[in-house]
Amino acid sequence: MRTIDSMQKELKPQLPRKGVLKRIVICTLVLGLGLSGMLLLVSLKKPPVEVVRQEPALRVKVMAVALENVAVIISGYGEVKPLKTVVIAAEVAGRVVGVHPRLVAGEAIPAGAELFQIDDRDYRAGFDEADAAAAQWANAIERLKKQLAIDRQRLQTLERSRELTRGEFQRLKQLFEVDMVGTRSGVEAAERAFNLAVDQAAQLAQAVALYPLQIREAENSLAAARARREAAAARLERCRVVAPFSGRVRQTAIEAGQYVSPGQHAVTLADDSTLEIRVPLDSRDANQWLPFGNPATAPSAWFGPLPALGCTIRWTEAPATHFWKGTLDRVVAFDPQTRTVEVAVRVAAADAVRGGNGHLPLVEGMFCRVEIPGRTLQGVFRLPRHAVTFDNTVYVADGNRLKTVAVMVARTQGEEALISGGLQAGQQVIVTRLVDPLENALLAVEIAGAS
Repeated sequence: MRTIDSMQKELKPQLPRKGVLKRIVICTLVLGLGLSGMLLLVSLKKPPVEVVRQEPALRVKVMAVALENVAVIISGYGEVKPLKTVVIAAEVAGRVVGVHPRLVAGEAIPAGAELFQIDDRDYRAGFDEADAAAAQWANAIERLKKQLAIDRQRLQTLERSRELTRGEFQRLKQLFEVDMVGTRSGVEAAERAFNLAVDQAAQLAQAVALYPLQIREAENSLAAARARREAAAARLERCRVVAPFSGRVRQTAIEAGQYVSPGQHAVTLADDSTLEIRVPLDSRDANQWLPFGNPATAPSAWFGPLPALGCTIRWTEAPATHFWKGTLDRVVAFDPQTRTVEVAVRVAAADAVRGGNGHLPLVEGMFCRVEIPGRTLQGVFRLPRHAVTFDNTVYVADGNRLKTVAVMVARTQGEEALISGGLQAGQQVIVTRLVDPLENALLAVEIAGAS
């Protein structure tokens, strides 16, 4: 059996020589065409255009600063409260027989309206008894005065009778002892008549002398009776409890049929005609900016009087739409722990119900931000607060380059910073928020506020 090697040897001499040459030529042509195409593509390739790199410009907004006199605004926070709140309590004991139909929390009660009524039958009886006692003593005084006038006339009659009996006794005595006329029994009878007249006149004189004392005693008793009547009238009047002023019912703890005792709290009434906000201020701000009056004119060692400055009150829940006008009133207290001065700002009811664009009035319980105008800061530059860095520097446009300038911040209030040093009038200050920009960076400047 023939092997593969033997078969290849038999076939090899049989291959024609012409086919080998043909293959060589074809391969050479293919390689030549590929090389020519590569050279052609290389010749078609253009070198890249050289790009000139330019420095990027930082786009910023600037504002030209100018010296101003700025009124300093001191702000603080406080809760709105009515100026006057009264807890009304029962002053007498008894059962409640009547209650105002609108005596519920939140209702407005006019002044003089009856809040509740306590059963007054016992107190009315006590008043009638005291009134009768006073009338009785008044009649007793009148009776004593009339009796005094009558007894004074009787005393004059008795004194005249005493003088007549005296004369009769002396005449009979002289006739009996000198002229031996008459009898001893007649003389003795005349003497007894005289002594009786003297005794009656003395007794009546003593009674007349005691009448003024009796009248004064009766007048004192009358005064005591009248005092008891006034006390009874007061207790009777206290059975009917009325509103001392027009106000809002803040809290009520009384019902019809309830038994109340003296001193038991029944109604809490708030006077919303004047509201007050007590605002704690930093003592350094108060000292520097509040225009206190001369303390030497004050009657005690306390802060000088404050002028009635107009203040703006903003509700913290909607400060842009809910704001009202108030008036600075006085200094309330100094807190040594927090080093704050507490001032009071008052708001009239007419100002509390209108203000801003909001629909809600200023009412008790609202937590508000109060803006109080202080003294005027002279010759400062006003900048947006964000334009000043934490280390008191600002960025300015020096031509078209950025420069960093250190400034002196006199005060920050709201979203503004007041600069007292480091800038010059007309200098272009960058108001765009920048984060660590490069010094001398190229700027594309736009005037703030320009369209």
